[in-house]
Amino acid sequence: MNTQAILLLLGSFAVLIVGGMHIAYAMIAASVVTILFLHISLIALVTTLIDGINGFTFLAIPFFVLAGEIMAQGGISDRLIKLSNALVGWMRGGLAMVNIVASVFFGGISGSATADTASLGSILIPMMKKNGYDGEFSTAVTMASSIEGLLIPPSHNMIIYAMAAGGLSIGKLFMGGLIPGLVLALALMIFSFFLSRKRNYPKGDAFAIKNVLVSLKDSIWALMTILIVVLGVVTGIFTATESAAIATLWAFVVTFFVYREIPLKAFGGILRNALRVLSNILILIAAAGTFGFVVAYLQIPTFISHAILGLTTNKVVILLLVNLILLLLGMIMGMASIIVIMTPILLPIVTQLGVDPIQFGAIMILNCGIGLITPPVGGVLFVGSGLSGIKIERLVKEMLPFYVVMVLVLLLITFIPQITLFIPNLIN
Repeated sequence: MNTQAILLLLGSFAVLIVGGMHIAYAMIAASVVTILFLHISLIALVTTLIDGINGFTFLAIPFFVLAGEIMAQGGISDRLIKLSNALVGWMRGGLAMVNIVASVFFGGISGSATADTASLGSILIPMMKKNGYDGEFSTAVTMASSIEGLLIPPSHNMIIYAMAAGGLSIGKLFMGGLIPGLVLALALMIFSFFLSRKRNYPKGDAFAIKNVLVSLKDSIWALMTILIVVLGVVTGIFTATESAAIATLWAFVVTFFVYREIPLKAFGGILRNALRVLSNILILIAAAGTFGFVVAYLQIPTFISHAILGLTTNKVVILLLVNLILLLLGMIMGMASIIVIMTPILLPIVTQLGVDPIQFGAIMILNCGIGLITPPVGGVLFVGSGLSGIKIERLVKEMLPFYVVMVLVLLLITFIPQITLFIPNLIN
């Protein structure tokens, strides 16, 4: 093991990050410095940089990003909120329940926690405040529920994990995230219900099946996007990439020719937004691939594996350590970076303990999702603060019990494999 090279790689990366450099460029720069130190040809770096995103399956990511962006701006949010309100708005704290259920539907369309928070939050946060909910609670429940969409299919982060894990079945990963996403939604609803009773938040209108049917009819075109993707991939009618392309076409037709709430000329702006998001994702994946090449060359995964297994052979303790590592990294790194860098390191460790790679995918995604709503670099946290005008420190204080709920769900997913594996095992 080349200790000097490891210290150079990790040290230079840490210094660049602390210095404010974008994490993708920091990974590339640290990799270049270490490769030069090891006297390896820089051709290897260029090759891994390109190979990192040169895969047919990765084509699904730009399509899913574009489809989510189209649906987010095309009047989908209002319809999903109305459907959710008809289903659960009658409960105590009804608008909080609406927020959580709407995120289940919206997450199944966009797969993005940031898009979920921005789109639903811009409507629901002012609505909740107007109806007597605290601004901090309104924003906190919006941010927490947005993480459901990272687990509920389709999720482009699951595709990144599938590639980082060596080519797992995307259909099984999609299905593996479904129940964990719903369990998270249920846990958030239970907590919000009891908190609403304590704070005497209002109920909504009485339940009426007619309202449900009318809202369902109005939103069915949007919900069909989920069915197209999930059923298509699971049944094998088309691949994840093909399903993403079809979903994008469907989203385009529904937005501009069925709902018609925005003009066709808005498509240019939608494309620019999608390209901005996509460029950030792809540069992170490419850079993480290069960084991962150097990490593998220096046998850092083997070293970490031996270090963790050398501390203890207790499965429970090791899984708790793995979760702790991912939670801490989620506070300081982006989601795609963590998935690409840490999957090759941690997956061999947990598989030795009998953890299925599909289950570990859900564990990793939820860990990273919690990171998106924690300081200092949680992207969703900043979006929520921007929407509500509430300072981050006040939002973090309100988020504390939500963190507890989400970690409890994380532990359930970690130690009860069937939560994740029940549906994938049915489609063997």
